[in-house]
Amino acid sequence: MDLHRFAHRAQPERFRRPAPTRRALPAAALLTVALAGLSGCGSDSPEDTVTPQDAPSPSTDLTVTVVDGEKTTWTLTCDPVGGTHPDAAAACAALEKNGEQSLPPVAADQMCTQIFGGEQTATITGTWKGEKVDASFSRTDGCQISRWEALAPLLPRTSGA
Repeated sequence: MDLHRFAHRAQPERFRRPAPTRRALPAAALLTVALAGLSGCGSDSPEDTVTPQDAPSPSTDLTVTVVDGEKTTWTLTCDPVGGTHPDAAAACAALEKNGEQSLPPVAADQMCTQIFGGEQTATITGTWKGEKVDASFSRTDGCQISRWEALAPLLPRTSGA
């Protein structure tokens, strides 16, 4: 069979390429011009090369003040672990595990059990994961007790617990 005699026939619709649309041609031309313009922007000199730097890790630098009959103040850093807190590593672990839920104040419309857990209070100020912290804690109801205990050993177990 001579296949050359069919070469002059138009190809079936399913094998034809669609003709470029009016929108595609200007977009393709614009892309070509933009890429050509960018190709001349570089420099071969190492002094002009910009390399991305690692972003500094978010810092944690806190002051923790607890009043439980007497006032005690500690400092705490978590990256690296340090400060004057008596168990800095465990305090940083408690922050990592429960800080996002326990550092913000209890919502005004939150229903809390009316359980008195003691007269202890605490404040945590400074930065945690690069964010400003100014949190107050008490043990005046179930919600406050829960926040306090979620951050133990950052906030110590109290004589009222």
